Amino acid sequence: MTTSLLLIVQIVLVIIIVIAVLLQKSSSIGLGAYSGSNDSVFGAKGPSSFLAKATFTIGFLFVVNTITLGYMYSQSSQASVLDAMVENTNVVAPAAVETKEGNKNVK
Repeated sequence: MTTSLLLIVQIVLVIIIVIAVLLQKSSSIGLGAYSGSNDSVFGAKGPSSFLAKATFTIGFLFVVNTITLGYMYSQSSQASVLDAMVENTNVVAPAAVETKEGNKNVK
């Protein structure tokens, strides 16, 4: 249950970090050209400083989530199906029959 939730969070973080990286300005502009004017919610400097901080934060969360998922999957892989196996059964073994020669034969 927990690993499924963390895996969903991982996918959401990947999508958000891809969008955050594409919105940043670079030498080829990328999607940063569509960020609008400087009179936006990001402030007078534009989205560059906000997006840099957001990208760092999301990247940090991504790394922490990846390490947590790796730890949880390694712990679950150490458990074996045989650990939960029930050793007591109700099956009765056939009785050994003794022959004239003294050897035990199982029929």
